[in-house]
Amino acid sequence: MSDFLAAAGLLAAAAACAASILLPPGRLRALAMLVAFGLFPTLILGDQWHTHQIVDLRHDDARIAALLAGGAFAVGLLAYAFRRWPVLLPLAIVAVLPFRVPLHAGGDTANLLVPLYLVIAGGVLATLVRDWSSPPSSWTPRPLAWLLASFVVLYALQTLYSGDFSEGLQNVCFCLVPFTVAYRLLREVEWDRRLLVLVLVVIGAEATAFVLIGSVEYLTRSLFWNDQVIRSNEFHTYFRVNSVFWDPNVYGRYLALVIVVATAALLWARERRAFALLTVLIAVLWLGLAQTFSQSSYIALLAGLAVLAAIRWSWRWTLLAVAAGAVGAVLVVTLAGGSGKVNFSRINIDTSGRANLVSGGLDLFAERPLQGYGSGSFQDAYRDHRENKDVPVSVSHTEPVTIAAEQGLLGLTLYIALIVVALWTMTAGIRGPPVGVPLAARPAVLAAFVALLVHTMAYAGFFEDPITWVLLAVGASLANGSTIRDSP
Repeated sequence: MSDFLAAAGLLAAAAACAASILLPPGRLRALAMLVAFGLFPTLILGDQWHTHQIVDLRHDDARIAALLAGGAFAVGLLAYAFRRWPVLLPLAIVAVLPFRVPLHAGGDTANLLVPLYLVIAGGVLATLVRDWSSPPSSWTPRPLAWLLASFVVLYALQTLYSGDFSEGLQNVCFCLVPFTVAYRLLREVEWDRRLLVLVLVVIGAEATAFVLIGSVEYLTRSLFWNDQVIRSNEFHTYFRVNSVFWDPNVYGRYLALVIVVATAALLWARERRAFALLTVLIAVLWLGLAQTFSQSSYIALLAGLAVLAAIRWSWRWTLLAVAAGAVGAVLVVTLAGGSGKVNFSRINIDTSGRANLVSGGLDLFAERPLQGYGSGSFQDAYRDHRENKDVPVSVSHTEPVTIAAEQGLLGLTLYIALIVVALWTMTAGIRGPPVGVPLAARPAVLAAFVALLVHTMAYAGFFEDPITWVLLAVGASLANGSTIRDSP
């Protein structure tokens, strides 16, 4: 694929994503979703055509035919199921969020969200069939929708001058395109009491299974995959587990979010049986979280619990407790090593070199404050500006810093505006009477979103995590009472 066609296809995919968010339900919106999702594999194949993975695959006709046939059958089956039982679509999206499939080709392995892509494709096909003959309905895009659409388009535009065009294109195709479509599919769902309870059951059961797998890893001192973590465990006194996840921090993030949601349900539980079950679930998940040794996940969990405490009891006392904890943390950091001064070298070691990544990202932002180095360019730009160019790095591990370095003030302003509007949307009227949903529903989504946001300050992966888009969709839907039916 030529550079011109790749750039044109990228912009077309971003425009189709924006249209799928902003257009009213109907034929045009369904076509926009189909175009966006159709361009996704086309652009990836065009960009990676001469890589070892694709070359190896191109010479295996039987494998290509099997993959295409299996994918088509799965998408068709899912579309049929979603059309007949619409409640399965949101449940399926939530259920497959954690699962990545390792694809081996050309001696390399890529861990992709294949189950999620198939579910979203089935949802797109089901929506296309449903809306093809339907007239457009009334629809007024909310500010959050405009900001999400604007961010996708801006990210694609800034990929055009990126030092790593391929990385930016992959981020758009593997993350922004499918997650945008998933957001639009979930915004149309009627999040009633029954569905929300089913979601809690699904994530609780899955998280429990992940903890069991992680506990087996911990007891046997062996991991299923990720050679980097396996080697790291050999040099540490502690042993980190990752369960079915590639990274222990991502595993810890998932458990922390589920604990926050379960705690919200516990705080507003009215039945003893539900209270007991949720208590056991939280205890089991906490055991699994402890085995990850993920500091960022602990902090994210505390942030989510603080939000729940503020909503359930008093925001003033919660704010006082958070301030006291922050002061204590600063004192610990300042006095580390007994010098009475901030030990930056020690901080950098304790954070696995992330302090250097943050400072390097800020240096990149200072050099190009307006437009940044382009979407997906952090790795190349960081290496080009460091003396040691062999340092392994992908992002700054702090989402605002990564965005500032890659997208400058343009992307950073849009990112901050999106966060502010999202929080405003989720908090507006949160103490009011719920409309056909459990009392804990909106606090749970808000607290989980804050926990994820805090985690991205230490591990990045905000827009690249499909959970972000799911929380945004559910939070916006619950805030808009007109999309929710009263349930008995």
